[in-house]
Amino acid sequence: MRLTVHHRTSYRYSRPVGLEPHVIRLHPRTDASLRVVDYDLSIDPAPQIHSDNLDPEGNVITHAWFEGETEHLTIETRAIVDTLVTDPFRYLIAEPDRALPYAYAPDFAKRLEQYRLPPDAAPFSVRELALEAAHESKRNQAMYARVLAMMIQQRLGFIGRDDGAAQPAEVTLEKGEGACRDLAVLFVDCCRSMGLAARFVSGYCYTGDKERPADLHAWGEVFLRGGGWRGYDPSQGLAVADRHIALAAAAEPAAAAPVTGTYRGDDVTHELETEVDITAGA
Repeated sequence: MRLTVHHRTSYRYSRPVGLEPHVIRLHPRTDASLRVVDYDLSIDPAPQIHSDNLDPEGNVITHAWFEGETEHLTIETRAIVDTLVTDPFRYLIAEPDRALPYAYAPDFAKRLEQYRLPPDAAPFSVRELALEAAHESKRNQAMYARVLAMMIQQRLGFIGRDDGAAQPAEVTLEKGEGACRDLAVLFVDCCRSMGLAARFVSGYCYTGDKERPADLHAWGEVFLRGGGWRGYDPSQGLAVADRHIALAAAAEPAAAAPVTGTYRGDDVTHELETEVDITAGA
């Protein structure tokens, strides 16, 4: 499916500020599931220097360094992508009979270390949900992530929350609701508590619903031997296919945030506005 994304992020400050270096993670991730046809980034005020590179987790990022003062910062992108996966289950699991909690072979365990947790590191409420999903999936690693995503979608409420970091998984369970990034953190932590490597993903999801404006989105990915990194969206209770566009993936949500940066100034407040439009077709 060909999708075109227009994304505008605007910060307005109550008085002139100096902008510290910013990291921008808005370039769609190119992999076996997605091809970037075109991408354009504009920043106002224009940075003194900007540089595109890869971060330690393989995400395309832009570093921007600014000079002077400003009362606003606007970051605008336009991306055209082809999404390539229509069947998210087209793979065969290596070691399909190995039950949860899962233990990777030593070479994989070392390479995936930052995406895993010690067996009892997750809070009790998170482990409890993870164990229930494991029971429902008959401790089958291929079924577990699918069952877990559906359980989170069915049991927890979805709320919009434009600003702020993702909340801890146990807080989401206690509140009984969360934004997409909160539900993604819960999914990731539950997978990790079952021995599976998992990571947080930021991006977009095309709904085709003209009545519902598009926005940034978040979900989780779990590493399955034979399947590689596989996305699951706990906000919708489904496996990720051709309607999701990943921007960045990381072990921690902060390292996948679309924009990271601060400003210098005393007694300054700021307002954030985002606009996202996604259309399908050539």
